[in-house]
Amino acid sequence: MRFLYFIGLLVVFAGCKSVETSIIVKAKPKDVWKTLLETDRYNEWNPVMELLEGELIEGNKVKYNVTETESKQTQIGARVKKVIKNKELNQTGGIPLVLRFNHKYLLKPEGNETKITIREKYSGFYVLFWSSKDIKKAYERLNLAIKQRTESLKVK
Repeated sequence: MRFLYFIGLLVVFAGCKSVETSIIVKAKPKDVWKTLLETDRYNEWNPVMELLEGELIEGNKVKYNVTETESKQTQIGARVKKVIKNKELNQTGGIPLVLRFNHKYLLKPEGNETKITIREKYSGFYVLFWSSKDIKKAYERLNLAIKQRTESLKVK
């Protein structure tokens, strides 16, 4: 019994990582939000996330194909936990105790621009053996793609 308690504590305290990446977009939050929600057009501009199933509505289940690197793709399921229009999109998922994630897009107005932050926290036993380096680079590419897409639509 003490062994299980020890493993539980290990997972709770050592099995946590996070990734965060931000970029400034020359557009209002409502324009960035529109880009985030145009999931039917992700294949035109989004190099990281492809929505396979579901809609980004609070409480819904969704399924993505996530491209971390050219040779590393993973299908993941998630639940849309919170949607605050023009401010936050929060999704969670994973396997309890093994690997869980809490993924957020946070939009913050800065004058006529928007700071978009992608923040993802991970927990579970697998985190002890996993590197978040590739997913951080993927989210940096995703932020840049959101910026380019939003700014190009704003010009039209």
